[in-house]
Amino acid sequence: MTLTIRAATVADAKAMSRILRDVLVSWNSPRPFAPDHVTAHYITHPDGLRCSVAVDAAGDILGFQSLKRATEGNPFDLPDGYGIIGSYVDASATGQGVGRALFAASLAAAQAAGLAKIDATIADSNAAGLAYYAAMGFRTYRQLPGAIGKVYVLDPPAA
Repeated sequence: MTLTIRAATVADAKAMSRILRDVLVSWNSPRPFAPDHVTAHYITHPDGLRCSVAVDAAGDILGFQSLKRATEGNPFDLPDGYGIIGSYVDASATGQGVGRALFAASLAAAQAAGLAKIDATIADSNAAGLAYYAAMGFRTYRQLPGAIGKVYVLDPPAA
């Protein structure tokens, strides 16, 4: 499969919303997914470092990944210097390298921003998400009610 990874734009919000809606329905999650929420929470969020979309040869968005800087009062109670990552892939594209390609862009953004660690907090019932982050090199570092915290430790910048 030919993929292009690029920065998400406001024009992508509707397609991203559809992917997010389908993922949240599969999780039985009541979280919001409307295009305006996707725009504010992922594409233009003030703490955002990178929001990437994976686009196939036909121009269809197959998934997206958001990387934000943890700031004071973040919903995961993470310290400064951490990144917060979220990944969503269309069910028809799972297992085809979409998540791996998205993570490469997020990792480059994390390194450029000087992050020390990236947190992925995943529902403990989300076996696919837990497996994905483990495959990307994240390790479990904390247990939360109903969730598992995984962390990716970035190499310090070369001197």
